[in-house]
Amino acid sequence: MTIEAHMSELERRHRALEREIANAQSHSSSNDLKIAELKRQKLHLKEEIERLRHQVTTSASPSG
Repeated sequence: MTIEAHMSELERRHRALEREIANAQSHSSSNDLKIAELKRQKLHLKEEIERLRHQVTTSASPSG
């Protein structure tokens, strides 16, 4: 899997978590611990996406 494909998959999962968090928050019976865990997962994905973007940007820039 290329880095770009991996980033696309991570971005898709990030958006899915956003929807899941919004859905959970809209229900008064939502478990706060579950929402916190979803937010941690979302943050982890965001950090991984940013790390990959930096890697792509760094490897794409000319050395010199």
